[in-house]
Amino acid sequence: MTTAAPDSMRRQAYSFIQPCEGSAWPAHLTFVPTHDELYVPIVLRKPDGDGPFPVITMGRGDGRGGMPHALEQVQRLRTMQDALIRRGYVVVYVNYRHEIPRAYGHGPAVDIADDISGGENLVRKSAATLDSDDLAAIWQYLQGLPFVRPEAIGAIGISHGGEMILKAAAEGAPLAAGVVAEGASHEFLSVDTGPSAPRIAGELQYHDIDVVRRHADKAAAMARIARIRAPMLHMGRYTDHLQGIFQLAHEWMREAGKASDWACFEHPDHGYCLVYPGADGSFGPDPVQRLAFELYMEFFDRHLKPKAAVA
Repeated sequence: MTTAAPDSMRRQAYSFIQPCEGSAWPAHLTFVPTHDELYVPIVLRKPDGDGPFPVITMGRGDGRGGMPHALEQVQRLRTMQDALIRRGYVVVYVNYRHEIPRAYGHGPAVDIADDISGGENLVRKSAATLDSDDLAAIWQYLQGLPFVRPEAIGAIGISHGGEMILKAAAEGAPLAAGVVAEGASHEFLSVDTGPSAPRIAGELQYHDIDVVRRHADKAAAMARIARIRAPMLHMGRYTDHLQGIFQLAHEWMREAGKASDWACFEHPDHGYCLVYPGADGSFGPDPVQRLAFELYMEFFDRHLKPKAAVA
């Protein structure tokens, strides 16, 4: 099946349906066109019927592994995704190009005049396209699907995946609500990660929010935060070595007058907000994960579903 992308994308997305083992809802393996005319892989799953439905995208870490990686994650997260589908959401696992270190903050990648190609009409860019640009392109593609409520795009991102939500939202991407779970938002907040940054055995030590403040460029961070319109739920982990970064992103959003909530839990796993199956294959969050899951799903229900449906 081929699905037309929005006019702004100028190209088509290509989608192939296959069963999702152990689930009644199949997987739509989709290649989404990006702004520089490449394709990134996502796996979409939806409730039965025509909708329109709200959407929750999910992802973590750096882009890698292409479609096989996205499929592996969907199979591992199948029981959690099934719970979201039963709740009336389209769920999408996203993948994107690998992060380009220290490329963020040098201006958006825009088309520039092609004066050297001899009339070949090549697409040239003023800067590298980033992984967060890919995430924005995915959200724009989802907006154009006939079974999606275009004003109801939500996202949950773990670690660097959480930072990408802030980056994309700050550039005007169509997000209605974001859950930034243990968001490693060093670049977004312009936190120093160079030789002077505190480390133990090579690992950044930004647990203390006051230490993060001293190493961050507040003016640059606040200029980006000022452009965010979507409400955010920031979720921390008490003993994480980047806890201060998680907290500061929330604190500065609130200072800027943005809609930002904060929640924190203790859990041994980085990325505890994504729930993998229990030993018996069922949806089996532990007590902390269940509290976290219920919290961010209430957040999504409140912002992505019509008020009558939530009530």
